[in-house]
Amino acid sequence: MATKKNNNVFAAWLLAALGWAIPGAGHLAQGRWRRGLLALVTVWGLMSLGFMFGGRFFDLTSAREGLLMLAYGVFNVGNGLAYLFGYLSGAGFGDGGGELAKIPTFEHANTLIMVAGLLNFLVALDAFDIKTADDTAERED
Repeated sequence: MATKKNNNVFAAWLLAALGWAIPGAGHLAQGRWRRGLLALVTVWGLMSLGFMFGGRFFDLTSAREGLLMLAYGVFNVGNGLAYLFGYLSGAGFGDGGGELAKIPTFEHANTLIMVAGLLNFLVALDAFDIKTADDTAERED
């Protein structure tokens, strides 16, 4: 019984990690198509709008610019593989030599990208919660 419980907890963490990496994938893997696709479209849509309006990713080494910049970096990590790809390739990082900050929508755009990351954290947590709740219901039957 303990081994089954450990496997279920591992599966829940795996679904949460999958859901963080690709928004909604944790739900899709559990057969919750509507919720998974809604999460995917919403998170990537918010992030895409943020970039279209002139936003950028903040990295975790931005703390030298202030503690608030570190928080922004943590929020952006929530965007999963999109953040990781951007970090490794340099795409979506940097301030364009200060030119991005001159765009009137710059702050709003950054907020959209951060909200997308925070929402994806919640979506991944929901995938974890659904899996653990399903496992609890199975044990009670």
